[in-house]
Amino acid sequence: METSTLPDLSSLTAFRQTLHRYPELSGAEEATAARILEQLQQYKPTNILTQLGGTGLVAVFEGDAPENGPTILFRSELDALPISEDNPDLAYTSAVKDVAHLCGHDGHMAILLGLASLLHKYKPARGRVLLLFQPAEETGAGARDVLQDERLLALQPDFVFALHNLPGWPLHQVVVREQVFASASTGMIVELQGYPSHAAEPENGLNPGEAMAEIILSFNDLIRQKTHFEDLTLLTVVHARLGEVAFGTNPGYGTVMATLRSYLSADLQKLKTLTEEQVQRISQKYNLKYKINFVEEFPATVNDGSALELVRQAAEELGLDVQETAQPFRWSEDFGHFTGKYKGALFGLGAGTTQPQLHHANYNFPDELIPTGATMFYQIVRQIIQP
Repeated sequence: METSTLPDLSSLTAFRQTLHRYPELSGAEEATAARILEQLQQYKPTNILTQLGGTGLVAVFEGDAPENGPTILFRSELDALPISEDNPDLAYTSAVKDVAHLCGHDGHMAILLGLASLLHKYKPARGRVLLLFQPAEETGAGARDVLQDERLLALQPDFVFALHNLPGWPLHQVVVREQVFASASTGMIVELQGYPSHAAEPENGLNPGEAMAEIILSFNDLIRQKTHFEDLTLLTVVHARLGEVAFGTNPGYGTVMATLRSYLSADLQKLKTLTEEQVQRISQKYNLKYKINFVEEFPATVNDGSALELVRQAAEELGLDVQETAQPFRWSEDFGHFTGKYKGALFGLGAGTTQPQLHHANYNFPDELIPTGATMFYQIVRQIIQP
């Protein structure tokens, strides 16, 4: 399919840049969702479901015989990052302090709108296509919440697909991998409770500082023991806090936070168990109370073989180069909640070898990928639902 079949490519680019200028954080994407809703209406979907998982929405495009064909879901993300942008030369740099689209979700939304334009122009003969604009991907909560909505569950997708732009890879290159594409991860919060005293009388308090130091050292030692795990497994201590800045007080509480990450969900579960055991042992040693919470949990995104073959075939039909990556990506994606429930695939689109990396302050989505992503998605539709 020629990219010229995409109507109003310039308007899609302009809209992407508007989204970039007005980013919103996870779970607070009300204005972004309203903008998407307004844009979708010009493509006349059969139905639009709103407020899925909070701010999410789904555009439903039905063929003439929706009950006689498969249901295919394509997903993009609504949310931006709590990072200050450093792109002073952009005419559309973020207007929101310390919030920016530095992962390319603005571009992913524009790609899905491009697919909407194609579905409007070339209606599928049967079945239905669902375009999901999902909230809160960055926190790992969005996919889980959307999948609990009865309206979406009633539609029961036969296939689910998503893409992610990949800086460092040649522009427009399609990047695929069998089985695990993106890692599992979770945030771990350890809270330690002793009791405070005057700093002049430390013997009358119970300061958790020494236990905190021992926990951090034990975590680092644990992750060095590679024989515990089947594949790559990482632990990064990201934050530690002991009491308050008060030189007259011997603190009575402390917090340690770490990110746990692995290629395999089983390894992540083992790492969670091992770190919990260390916290329990050290807390008991120092007579401290403790509490552990796991937050922002992402399962591994595991690609289905048949869905991935559809991605390869679509790229071949469009004359795009396909590259198989040897290892999963270390970053996480909550699309793993979808591939854990439905047959599906997540693939990458090269964003250019000189493009700053995801989540960097000077990253900016390349607009040239909008027609590439939209036509890739539509080619997948054509392969599953013959027009």
